[in-house]
This record gives sequence, structure tokens and C-alpha cells, in this order.
Amino acid sequence: MADAEGKNNTCGTICLKYLLFIFNLFFWLAGGAVMAVGIWTLVDKSDYISLLSSNTYSAAAFILIGSGAVVMLTGILGCCATIREQRGLLRVFFVLLLLIFLLEITAGFLAYVYYQELNAELRADLKEKMVQNYQQPGQEHITRAIDNLQQDLKCCGSNSSADWREGAWIQISADRRLVPDSCCKTPTVGCGLRDHPSNIYKVEGGCISKLEEFILQHLIILGSVGLGIALIQIAGMIFTCCLYQSLKEEVY
Repeated sequence: MADAEGKNNTCGTICLKYLLFIFNLFFWLAGGAVMAVGIWTLVDKSDYISLLSSNTYSAAAFILIGSGAVVMLTGILGCCATIREQRGLLRVFFVLLLLIFLLEITAGFLAYVYYQELNAELRADLKEKMVQNYQQPGQEHITRAIDNLQQDLKCCGSNSSADWREGAWIQISADRRLVPDSCCKTPTVGCGLRDHPSNIYKVEGGCISKLEEFILQHLIILGSVGLGIALIQIAGMIFTCCLYQSLKEEVY
């Protein structure tokens, strides 16, 4: 009877080892995916981030990149703990899983809070940055970001093209242009002399609505990836606890 029980325990332990090993393989790949998404979020249209007054968007992406790096290291540690059947390593593995889980919850919370404040932030800051800093000395990165924003998102002005009639640019650098050349559907030097809808982008809500939509899409991707990894981690923590209980105490 005792032999049968011991054999069942051994089979259970072996099954748990294989499950945890497969989990760690997927977990390691997921870590790479999380890092890639975080880096893509910062690199793709990175100029836009300079137009945001808050660092919350960048912070959420950096937390995701850090989580991805820790996930990959943790996956390797989990494989070692599983193969060597060391309860001490399993404890460390469980703690790291819990830490990563908390990091991802923090990133998700930051993304949610930021989305709630996004529209108010854009309306408060984007118009001022666009009309006051465009083509001004020392603001080359802002100028480049605005030109890229208007061309990539096919918009003109923060709320509308009429916003360009205000501020420093129209008074100092416009050279009789009504809007910057980056507002034009086919940008050429001096094309901003005409602000007719056939020549420039006329979008309801202006660049604010377009940028808000763009950031929201990225936040949804960040949140979905973080949620997916969090669910995988819960399964991993359960497998780790089960394997930990099934192993005999190590003798040192």
C-alpha cells in the first residue's frame, strides 16, 4: 500500500515537473514578447511622447520592459528549479512571479489612470505646445514631432487648422502661410499658403482626437499583454506551490 502511494506521489511529481517546465518555456517566450511590446510602444512614433506633459505613458512602458526582462530571467531560474527539484529555488521562483505580477498590476493601473486624464491633458497642453513652440529657436524636437504628428495622423492643428492663426509661429515664422506645410495632403514648400479642405487635412477634433485615439490603441495593447501574462503567472504560481508541496524537504 505504501509502495503504491509512493509511486503515485512520484508520478504526480513528475507530471508537475513537466507542467512547470512547459510553463517556464512559454513564460520565457512571453517575457520576450512583453519586452518587445514595451520597446515598440516607446519607439513607434516616439516623437509624440515629447508632446505629452505627463511621464505616465512612458513609465507604464518602462515598467513593462522591466517586467519582460525579469520574466525572461525568472523563466530560466524556474527551469533550473524544476530540473534540480530544489525547494529553495522554487521559493525564489514563486517570489519573483509574485513580484512580476505586482509590477504588471502597477503598469495596468498607471495605464488606466492615464487614460482617464488623457483628454484633459491633451486639451490643456497640446495646443500651447503646437502654436507657441513650433519652429521656435531651441524647439527643433517639438517642431519635428508636430510635423510627424500632422502627417502621420492626417490632422492639422490641436483642435482645428484655425489654431495656427494664434501664437508665435504665425507672427514670426509663417512667411504668409496660414498653416504649416505638414498640414498639407501633399506636402511641398509653401503649400500651407492655402487652407482649403482640398489642400490640407480638416479633421473633426483636430490632432487632439487623433493623438488620443493613437495612445488609447497603445494602452489597450499594453493592458491586454499585461493581463495575459498575469493570467499565465497565476497558473505558474499554482504549479510551483503544488510541486513545492510534493517534493521532500532538502537535506543540507
